Amino acid sequence: MKHAYIDEYSDIDSYIHRLDPRIKIISLFAFILFVIFTRPTSFIAFALYGVLIAVLFLLSKIPPGFILKRSLVIIPFVLMVAIFIPFFKKGEIAGGYSFGTLKLTVTYDGLMILWNILVKAYLCILSMILLITSTKLSNLLKALEKLKFPSVFVIILSFMYRYIFVVQDELMKMKQAKEARTTGGSRWFHVKVLANMIGVLFMRTYERGENVYFAMCSRGFNGKIKIITGFELKMKDFCFMLIIMSILTVIRIFGS
Repeated sequence: MKHAYIDEYSDIDSYIHRLDPRIKIISLFAFILFVIFTRPTSFIAFALYGVLIAVLFLLSKIPPGFILKRSLVIIPFVLMVAIFIPFFKKGEIAGGYSFGTLKLTVTYDGLMILWNILVKAYLCILSMILLITSTKLSNLLKALEKLKFPSVFVIILSFMYRYIFVVQDELMKMKQAKEARTTGGSRWFHVKVLANMIGVLFMRTYERGENVYFAMCSRGFNGKIKIITGFELKMKDFCFMLIIMSILTVIRIFGS
């Protein structure tokens, strides 16, 4: 079955791809921190952050359509959380809406909070897409390990990405088997079948997890990610991090 891999474009030969993964992690996490601690009214700063991340994407040679599609997938989840804030935040009223007997008012403070959440979330999403898409997952996990991230966190990420496709295949096979054996039926019947499928899928996943764990223990797995290629910090890596930090500092000072 066809799957969409998050590191689909990690083999592109570009300046961003050739950087040390540790430098990319540090630089892009710094970008996220600068974005988060920027005031909501600093519109120029947010525009400059957007220009900076756009330039990095151009240097990475990742297709713009792929970036847009991946980033827009997450925005609805952010909206689900933030869309009601303008209606419940107290402050100066910007407008009102009536739905029968229900009357809702929108405040300027609530709209500013909504803007703050949306723009920061989108910029952070773009930075994470750049990091993940321009780095092979094995290298990214090894870099997290080198940066002393909790080993449990790194291992969970590794296994989650490796076996989520296996679980997806299992679910698709069960769905095809269900459709081949059932025709018609009430909605309640299909709900019961779906509940049974989820239960069976959970049991199969649990059993597969135990089998994989025992197999890895028998082969001497000690909780560390091993890759063939090693990491070597070069002058271009330090220059990239210095340039990014300098640009972020300038934006923070003059864009606020």
